Amino acid sequence: MEQRQQQARRSEGRRNGVVQVVDGSEIRALVEDKDAFARFVEAKFRQLDADGDGRLSVRELQPAVADIGAAIGLPARGSSPQADHIYSEVLNEFTHGKQDSVSKSEFQRVLSDILLGMAAGLKRDPIVILRINGEDLHEFVESPRYETEAAAISSQVEFGNVSLRQCLLAALRQLTVDHGMPPASDSWVIENVIEPALQELGADYLDQPVSQEVFFQEFKKLLGIITRKLQEHPVIVAHTENTFDGSGIRRLLSNKFELDKLLDSVWRDVPKEHKEKTSKEYLRVALDRMADAACLPPYGAVDQVDAVVNEAFKMVKADDGKTVDEAEFKKLLTEILGAVMLQLDGNPISVSTNTVVHEPMSTSSSLLSPSPLSPMVSSPSE
Repeated sequence: MEQRQQQARRSEGRRNGVVQVVDGSEIRALVEDKDAFARFVEAKFRQLDADGDGRLSVRELQPAVADIGAAIGLPARGSSPQADHIYSEVLNEFTHGKQDSVSKSEFQRVLSDILLGMAAGLKRDPIVILRINGEDLHEFVESPRYETEAAAISSQVEFGNVSLRQCLLAALRQLTVDHGMPPASDSWVIENVIEPALQELGADYLDQPVSQEVFFQEFKKLLGIITRKLQEHPVIVAHTENTFDGSGIRRLLSNKFELDKLLDSVWRDVPKEHKEKTSKEYLRVALDRMADAACLPPYGAVDQVDAVVNEAFKMVKADDGKTVDEAEFKKLLTEILGAVMLQLDGNPISVSTNTVVHEPMSTSSSLLSPSPLSPMVSSPSE
């Protein structure tokens, strides 16, 4: 919690305006207002129920599943096997892996659980909405630290046969919102800010190799043009900072009552084979369902954390596909959590993401449309 407060203070300290901090309170308020949530579910259900038969088929559920995936930070379906696995698990939450369709009451119950889970995640890891208006970038360029940081940036740029344009683009990608620069890898920023600024720069040798000295001169000019464009048309950016240090796992493992309750819950939900046994392949499914309580991201959302989880599975030999009973399943899950905790405790993983928002934003997906809580965002840049 202290870390989140520090993040908010740092963000508010920027001259870029903080439009708002998305902490899940609006989602929670919607779900807890029974009448309002019932009306919302009615509208969403009617929107999804294309054939009007009063039930949502697997096909009709797909848009809701896609929105939920976007809300928890997953890449688009089809982009990776890990992400596709999680999308399948979200769909299974609705269908229990057996039903061909779900009723409105089933849809409402599962959606309520998912939204409250999202709200809890946002409370722990809020999204800060920043208005990048050129002031911080101007301050950076005029500050004493500019020459030193520009030199450090140029040291990471390959000169020689590389054109000035390529050098400038590589340098811009090293700037962050802390410098007052929206994510330079974002396609919208490239098209609407960077390319027009390069055209205005108009250097005759933009597509030719140049010396480091010429690069320094043109880079500062380019930043001046970008500053002006941001002053004329500010860019809204959703900024998050997350540090995974194992402390959430430690809290969970130290609370035997909560741990046992959670283990019982995930065991009930996994498919069983002969004599109440299940395959070890469902350990990943179970771990994903415990992720929020352990302060871990969904598998597939953060590559560095995925690598830690994969190593933990190897350490306890959890990927051999054998069947295990309830006691062994719970024991392996606890050992995996412990192994992940030790790795993160020794080497915490910090992740910062910046996503360009093209409309005012109050949540992290279009799941709640057509209510006023819906954003339109581009892909995130780290």
